Amino acid sequence: MSEKGITQRLPNKIEALIPIVFLLVVMISNYVFGWERDPHIPVTLSCAVAMIIGKFCGYSYKDMLAAGLEAVNQSLEAIIIILLVGCLIGSFTACGTIPSVVYYGLKLLSPGIFLPFVTVMCAIVGIALGSAWTVSATLGIAFMAIGTTMGLNPALIAGAILSGACCGDKFSPLSDSTNLAAGSAQTGLFDHVAAMITTTFPSLVMAVIIYAFFSFSSVDKYDPTLANELSASITGHYNYMSPILLIPILMIIIVAVIKMPAIPSIVLLSLVGCVFAVIFQGAGISDCIGMLHYGYSAESKNVLFTKLVNRGGMNSMLWTNNLVIVAVAFGGILQKIGAIESILGGLIHKVKNPFQLIVVTILTSIFCITTMCDQYLGLIIPSSMYKENFDEMGLGRNMLSRTLEDGGTLWSPLVPWSSCGSYHSAVLGVPTLSYIPFCFMNLINPVFAIVTASYGGNILYADGSRTNMFGRLKKGRGPAGAPEEAHKIAMEALAERRRAGIYKSL
Repeated sequence: MSEKGITQRLPNKIEALIPIVFLLVVMISNYVFGWERDPHIPVTLSCAVAMIIGKFCGYSYKDMLAAGLEAVNQSLEAIIIILLVGCLIGSFTACGTIPSVVYYGLKLLSPGIFLPFVTVMCAIVGIALGSAWTVSATLGIAFMAIGTTMGLNPALIAGAILSGACCGDKFSPLSDSTNLAAGSAQTGLFDHVAAMITTTFPSLVMAVIIYAFFSFSSVDKYDPTLANELSASITGHYNYMSPILLIPILMIIIVAVIKMPAIPSIVLLSLVGCVFAVIFQGAGISDCIGMLHYGYSAESKNVLFTKLVNRGGMNSMLWTNNLVIVAVAFGGILQKIGAIESILGGLIHKVKNPFQLIVVTILTSIFCITTMCDQYLGLIIPSSMYKENFDEMGLGRNMLSRTLEDGGTLWSPLVPWSSCGSYHSAVLGVPTLSYIPFCFMNLINPVFAIVTASYGGNILYADGSRTNMFGRLKKGRGPAGAPEEAHKIAMEALAERRRAGIYKSL
């Protein structure tokens, strides 16, 4: 019952699908017919459609608005981080750090190893930072410039960057999504990280092999002229060019190791960039303030150089943040009126084995992120819907947390109107729909998890035992973390299924 005594009900499936279908139809029409392609207005209109459906279901405007605002409130830290990342990009460009990475990268890297190197390096730095966003905004920008001079498809370069960055983010104990997945599933953080090795690491290896094929095939097409011209433009524009300018990149690793919170660390690094700009490039205080706000600006006849350095600033992130605000609010409204529960709630009753449960969990994560525009909801909602089902099948809670990331964390950069998709597209300068086919890690991981589960591979049981990717049962190191009562239920269910011959026995 609502405050006014009006009965509230779940929308039926048709009602629940109306705002989602409306959003998808308008967005697809935007791209097909070449209308205004920015997703802000379609998402905003979808909020209105969702509230109309909610009104028919007995929800008041006040309650739905509060739900949307609460969702935005929960994302405020991310919104502030996005703004500060703009400052970081501006300061690292002004002081010459990002151009230095490009300059030395052009000297050291060849097209034959470039894409696999980018993927592995972004994964390593992503693990250290726990943030795909920071990797994208620093190394990502530099690698985009380097790869473009080698004649590689920008969408392919962006795919390699995001494959590595998202993989590193996924594995990092410092990542908010990693901690959220473990917390939502109520399992241990390192139990969760260890569980991801079973699906994520093989997926990364496959992605690196594919990128190596693309790199090797581009060797004959490489023309060093563009690289030489870009290097000359960099040294000609900046007063000072030395490996010393790479120190701010190393400081990113340092603040990650000492576990400094995201906002203070980005502010600190931005200020370090300003100090380096003053010392080495002759910038003034007013230049630094302007660059932090509006980004760095330089004139050059070299188009690649202009694209590399004319970027950053808090102002440049307003497009992304505007989208994040309306998209997250849309997700909050859908959650309030019960749209996802209505559409997917009955699906779980048809699930009879771990393979089906994994498929349903992954698809629910993908569905939530695609329709509710928020990565966190793609982790939280499936966990709350299905965690008891994992217990009832005798599976470990780390199996749930791993599956959430297989379908949730890696999918979010592939949705143009999500916060992750819009952010990476803006930072790397490549439309989301262009880089999707080349994000091999993001595409392979959920498919690999589903395929191996179909024949009993990579299943994690409540007693800590597991099957490898070939379906062979192995004794584990002990049960993963789980609530006491949930673990008891899972152990009883596991014993019962093994007695019945449904699961293999050790």
